[in-house]
Amino acid sequence: MEKNKTLSIGDLTARVPVIQGGMGVGISLSSLAGNVARCGGVGVLSAAQIGFRDPEWDRDPVETNLRVLKEEIAKAREIAASNGIIGVNIMVATRFYERYVRAAVQAGADLIISGAGLPVELPAFVSGSGVKIAPIVSSLKSLQVISKYWKKKYDVLPDLVVIEGPLAGGHLGFKREELADIGALSFEEEIKRIIACVRDLEKGKHIPVAVAGGIYHAADARPYFEMGADAVQVATRFVTTYECDASPFYKEAYIMAKKEDIEIVSSPVGMPGRAIHNEFLDQVKEKGSLPVEKCHQCLEKCRQKEIPYCITDALVQAARGNVQQGLLFCGANAYKASELLHVSDIMKEFEEELTWQQGL
Repeated sequence: MEKNKTLSIGDLTARVPVIQGGMGVGISLSSLAGNVARCGGVGVLSAAQIGFRDPEWDRDPVETNLRVLKEEIAKAREIAASNGIIGVNIMVATRFYERYVRAAVQAGADLIISGAGLPVELPAFVSGSGVKIAPIVSSLKSLQVISKYWKKKYDVLPDLVVIEGPLAGGHLGFKREELADIGALSFEEEIKRIIACVRDLEKGKHIPVAVAGGIYHAADARPYFEMGADAVQVATRFVTTYECDASPFYKEAYIMAKKEDIEIVSSPVGMPGRAIHNEFLDQVKEKGSLPVEKCHQCLEKCRQKEIPYCITDALVQAARGNVQQGLLFCGANAYKASELLHVSDIMKEFEEELTWQQGL
């Protein structure tokens, strides 16, 4: 008989073992996350400057973001109905990180996913809530540091581990020189080592592992399940859906992009990123830096006078549809997009592909 492989995160179960990657600013909000959850997956909102469309955001970005985060979680839950899981991606590098996590918990998020730094204090911010926590790691060492600290200080372990590889979009947990030649970067062995470490950590509690980065078609996921992964995290594929929260012009930029248009960029965050080439990136290369007029309170370690450009301004411009004057983060396979689809089409593809033959 055939039986779908489901994803269990503690007492939560997603019918389809697909986590929709969190994409800021304004790319994965309630519409995308809610519809992925509605179709049986894990829908993930990005907390990064989530309130930028609100009239109050420019005056008080932090309080507006916290309010809108709660509103967007509620909207996503309404769309999802009783299906799937609603998560929130919150970067550790976020200024007032703790406040964002606690706001997501209060709003009823099922899961907090955190990368762009080591979320060593995350367990304290969800304590007593039952909300699941998941670090994003790109190396065995980072997982070992996080799990050892969590176990020693809080006597907890991750509820889920997300392994993000070098083909992912947005900010990447690798050195720029490591990304110069993706073909030479053998990440499969690191995935196997991380999965083996997670299995060693398990003590009567299964810790699911999701692999992310470069997974576009459902067939791309199967090798990772064969390595022992429990799920995959997919982001770029969901941008070109009707339900994605980005501007139609943002989606069109993905559809029009060619393979050679996708490049590694230097981000003010201090990490390399992957984005679609445009006039904005040409301006940054030509001028070295672009004036920063106002701080939007986004990153903890941002120094306004030292950064080459404001990451918030760049991402907001893109999300609003000014695709030549903004930063268009994307995964390595964004050029494969050729048309708009519904979230349900993509989820059906993954659900059908990730079906195992099981004995009677």
